Order: sequence, then C-alpha cells, then structure tokens
Amino acid sequence: MLDTLLYIGGVSGSTWSMAFLYNDPQWSSNMDEAVSKLSGPGVELEHAVAWLAEQSKEEHFSLTDIWGVLTSAGIMKQLDKRHLSEEASRNATNPYPIYCALEKYCFSHGPLQGKWFEVSPHEAGFTELNLFVETSLLGSKFHNRELIEKKPEMDMIRLQGVLGCALAHEEVIRDVIPPWLNVPIDDVSMEYLRVYNVLRNLITLTSSTIQDPTALSELEKLQKILHDEVHHNESVLLESLDPEERKNLFQQRSLGLVRAVEIWGQSLEDGAFKTSVSFLTKQVLPLILKWEWGTTSNFLYQFQNDSVPDCLQTEEEFHLIDAGLLINMAYPSFLGEKRDIDLIIAPESSAGTMFETLILARNYAAEVNKPFPQIDDKILEESNWPKDCYVFEGKEKEATIIYMPLFNQQNCKDAEEVRERMKEFATFRLPFSEEKINFLLETAKTNMKNNREIVLREMRKAVLRRMRKMSG
Repeated sequence: MLDTLLYIGGVSGSTWSMAFLYNDPQWSSNMDEAVSKLSGPGVELEHAVAWLAEQSKEEHFSLTDIWGVLTSAGIMKQLDKRHLSEEASRNATNPYPIYCALEKYCFSHGPLQGKWFEVSPHEAGFTELNLFVETSLLGSKFHNRELIEKKPEMDMIRLQGVLGCALAHEEVIRDVIPPWLNVPIDDVSMEYLRVYNVLRNLITLTSSTIQDPTALSELEKLQKILHDEVHHNESVLLESLDPEERKNLFQQRSLGLVRAVEIWGQSLEDGAFKTSVSFLTKQVLPLILKWEWGTTSNFLYQFQNDSVPDCLQTEEEFHLIDAGLLINMAYPSFLGEKRDIDLIIAPESSAGTMFETLILARNYAAEVNKPFPQIDDKILEESNWPKDCYVFEGKEKEATIIYMPLFNQQNCKDAEEVRERMKEFATFRLPFSEEKINFLLETAKTNMKNNREIVLREMRKAVLRRMRKMSG
C-alpha cells in the first residue's frame, strides 16, 4: 500500500514516528528493521545533554528543545540531526511527509485561518492563509516578507519537540489537577500545576535514557518527592485563604517544587549522572517558571497583507505547539484544492472519544469552506464500541475517508474492553515496552488485513474517479 500513497500526514506523537521512519531513506521497503530499533536501547543521557548544551547557545532555546531531545532519545531511540529540507530530493517510493503544528497564540485567540501550520521538505507555513516560507528558512528573520537574517535550519530533534509538545498548552495541564484543588484555576495555581506536570513527564523520559539501576532508583525517588509535594490535601487550608493569600501560597509551592529538585540533585553522588542532572536542572527549571515553548522567528512579521491576522502580523516571534490540541489527525492539510486528494486512509489511534477527530475535521472544513464527505451523526452511537472500518464516500471534490479505529468490535469483546485498552495505551504512559509495541503493531496489522478488500475497493474507485477528472 505504501507504494501507492502520495502523502503521509501526522500530528503530535505521529510526527515522532514519521521522523523516526524517514531517517532511513528506504524505510517503506524496510519496515522490520525500523520496528526493531524501537525495541532497542535508548540514547544515553550524556549524548542528549551534549546536544542540549549546543542548543542552549541558540537565541530561541526553550522547553521545546528539552522535550524534543528527551522524547527523541528515550522514546524514538535516536538523535536525528538531519534537516527536513534534505528530503526535498527524496526517495520517491516513500510517501511525501507533511508534519503539522499549531500557532499557540492564534490557537487561543486568533481566527481559525491562523491556527494550522504545516511543515514539509519544501515549505513551512499556514495552511488556510496559503502563506509559506522555504523549510530551510523556517526560524530565519523576516520583515515584511524580506529575509533580513538567515538562521541555521532546525534539525529533526528540535522539530520533534515543536510538533509533539502537547504539554505546552494549559488544557493538557488541567488533566492533572488534584481533586482537592477546589478553587478557581487562575494563573498562579496553573503555574504550580505546570511546574509539576512538566517535571513529572521529563523525569519519566529521562528514565528511558538510563540503564544504571542506581540512577533509575534516584529518579523514582524524585518522582515520589514531587508526587507527595502536590498530592497532600490542602482543601481546608485553601478554603480559609483570601485570593491574595492563595496566590502567595501557590507561588511558594511552585518554588518549593523547583527547590525540591535542586536539593535532590545536590544529594546525588558525584559522577556522570550527577553532571547530566546538574546541567538539566540548570537549564530546565528557569524555563519552566518562564514557560517558554516553541519560539520561532515569525516570517510574517510586519507583512502588509490584509489576509494576515494581527496575532501573526505584529509579533516578531510565533510559538508552534502540538496540533493534536485542535484536531488529533492531520485532516486540515489534505482538504481542498492544494493537494486535491481522492482518498484518505485514516487509522484512528487517538486518545479520547472515538469519531472525535472526524467530527472536528468536518466542522473545521465547514468553517473554512473546504469539501468534506457527509458524516451521519448516528455513528456517534457506536463510539464506545466501534466497528473496525467505516467508509465515508466523497462526491465530486470531497475525498473519500476510510476510518479505521484501532480498538474495535473485532478485537475487543465489548465497550469495557475498549475503555481498558485505551487506558492501558494512554498518551502519557510512554515509552511502551517491547511487548506493548508488538501488541499495538499486530493489532494495527490485523485491522488492515481484515479490511484489505475494502481498502482495495476504495483505491480502485479513487483511481477511476481521478481518471474521470483528468479526461473531463
């Protein structure tokens, strides 16, 4: 099937997988070797720290770099220093990769047209605005679309951090609010939760780069220290405080989390692990308090064009974050005339409610006036225990969508088993063991094999439709 696909699009963790696969120019005919690397040892922490030491000298060094190198080293088991623009002269047997992100400020405050951002080997930019820059120039400085300072292109390590940093947005942080926090979540209490959540996840990722049992034990100890700091019940105390007193308490608690990490780091025995930890804490802790993510020079700065929203035109920098926060599949990049797609094959392994990405994509398409096949809302009745394959047929300019839920009526006996599987393979339970990786791969393979005839049928129909378009 890979030989027939023109594009592969990804958001969030899918972009990590794509970056990992495309590191091998022959990946589409060499899948077994690619998969075997995922079960191998991670990159050692010292190598990740060495990359960070170089990045820390750059103007836009942020939490994105730290997140990128630790996910790359600990989950994807590689440090991929190549540049995406190098794939412009790619092996044409591989589908063409489209990586997707969001612009953070426009995501929260701007029009829909300024939200979706895509990066390919040739160009990077805003899908709905149809404004792009050469990928090799993403991060260089522009004024009114004139290049004024060329900067080095970001490598795939940093790009992975940009594309997969869901933690950069407050909506994700709200998932870790302890039940006793029964006060309105304001900026100060949110900062407290941000500090905890980022530290907790970075420690988990760091553990994936370490083999030494003593160092792993120390990291487990730190996780417990932070958990105890956050999960002691203060509901009674909070109820007795006025807003200003609560603000002061949360500020103290945020600094207390940071201080707990510093004290833990100082208590370690001298050696390579302590050296790496010292560097990480020195770099990470100030950035967490500042909450700096995904900062990139804005190639639309001061561009005199009515189509550019203020949230992009007036800022020298923009901030790219995880596109899964808007739609957890890459539909927006494949709607409409730009790529003129006939068939979208959508294996659905997103967290959350089944069909959610599909409905969000439909609503997005309606808002930006792009074609999308009709979706009968009746399917939502099956969201807890879906079939393994749905076909939503496109008419004229609409692409047909083959939608394939990972956990479904064929591999789960009921809705409860689907829920348990979704919980077992939840987003922030990464990295998975070799056993879990193999289970997911076999599940996905079986889904595709079971629906082989449906996929082939829709491919043939897409080919015939394309022939009619060309002859017409």
